[in-house]
Amino acid sequence: MSFTTCTILVNRQPGKTVVLSRPLAKALHISSGRSATLKLGSKETGVTVRTTNRSDHTLTLPVNLVAVLRLPRTGKCLIKNNGANELQLGPVIGILTNTQGGAAAPFGSRTGFIREIFATGSDKAFHVAFSPSQVDWEAGEVSGYTNIGGKWVRKTVPLPDVVYNRLPSRKTERLASTEAFKERFVRRRIPLFNWNFFDKWDVYRLLDGETEAVKHVPESAINPSPEEIRKLMEKHRFLYLKPTGGSLGIGIYRLTYNPGRGYFARFRRKGSNVLIRFNNFDGLMKLLRRHNVNLQHYVVQQGIRLIELDGCPLDFRFHMTKNGQNQWVAAGIGAKRAGRGSVTTHIRNGGQLMTPEQALTRVYGASKADSMLDTAKEVAIRLSEAIERRYNHPLGELGFDLGIDQNDRVWMFEANSKPGRSIFKHPALKEQGKATLTHIFNHCLYLARFRARREG
Repeated sequence: MSFTTCTILVNRQPGKTVVLSRPLAKALHISSGRSATLKLGSKETGVTVRTTNRSDHTLTLPVNLVAVLRLPRTGKCLIKNNGANELQLGPVIGILTNTQGGAAAPFGSRTGFIREIFATGSDKAFHVAFSPSQVDWEAGEVSGYTNIGGKWVRKTVPLPDVVYNRLPSRKTERLASTEAFKERFVRRRIPLFNWNFFDKWDVYRLLDGETEAVKHVPESAINPSPEEIRKLMEKHRFLYLKPTGGSLGIGIYRLTYNPGRGYFARFRRKGSNVLIRFNNFDGLMKLLRRHNVNLQHYVVQQGIRLIELDGCPLDFRFHMTKNGQNQWVAAGIGAKRAGRGSVTTHIRNGGQLMTPEQALTRVYGASKADSMLDTAKEVAIRLSEAIERRYNHPLGELGFDLGIDQNDRVWMFEANSKPGRSIFKHPALKEQGKATLTHIFNHCLYLARFRARREG
């Protein structure tokens, strides 16, 4: 198998003869006069190969093959010889999402993010973003959006070589029809990664039995009874109560027990941080009932005394990606300091975002900051590998909320299979944001077999 880049040109000649420049034919180990199969995504056609004396890496197609292959554009892409005279252009990278806007912003608020994905590796691959309704399984085609010259264009292209799932709705992904839709890619042996959203308990279940990983997870219980909450409060003194399908810190309560002072609940209400004290445990439970907290949809988690900055707890968002060698890397890391009186470190609740180096240097000093960050990275990679071993579908991206306690132990509080990207709005983290997309692109090349594969 041989790989290289080429520039696709089109001529007005009919027929099925493709013309390769001699350097390109040499790189692909294919000679003039050969019959071959030319593929793009799920489309293929028989062709005859001819060579020309051009000194560049060009492949010229007769105009009729553009329609046969559903070629979305001319220009640069990768090309490989799969052996047995099979040439494959591509890859075609599919982004599974929802289309909901007009031509200027076909993906609504996510349009800018998808534009960034398309821009990464645009000279090596074809990109198409599409919703489930835009796939024609019988024809083996997708009528989605691509970006040409800075404008969104609706194009019909072959089924992709790999699919990056960015469906934004938990509700949509829970539908049986969505699950069946994704399974059709599996049956066609088209890799689809980031299968669905995690609920909070999914992560604890996946890590059960992973000895090295689970020691970094606080004690937790799903669907807790009031008695379970009481016992855990007496054991750990403070807990977090979190909705199983929640995000952005919404619906979280921090519950504290002080034997001399009573019970405390800290939460966010109508845009403000609230702290209420109760003389007894029953008072605390009555508050949760008044707030319509259904414990059957919650996880209770051991509280951890985190390192602090200016008297406020500090945690870290790790944006983990697979790279082109199928390895996990900590591609982006942001430090988050909680706002005064906030139950979480979320920026929308008054938290402050900074680089991990800035935060850890202020906590530990320059000499120890680097080693603590390296330790946290190692834990994040171990957690990623453990979750991947137990998960039934390919993963290419994970987001972790990690914390370091006052004894320098690293803990994992949250794991997301479709992490948000708000940390990359920080000016000092923008390059890390670009790095995550580069890793995702290279992992797409790996899954589509457009680069040398290395398992592990």
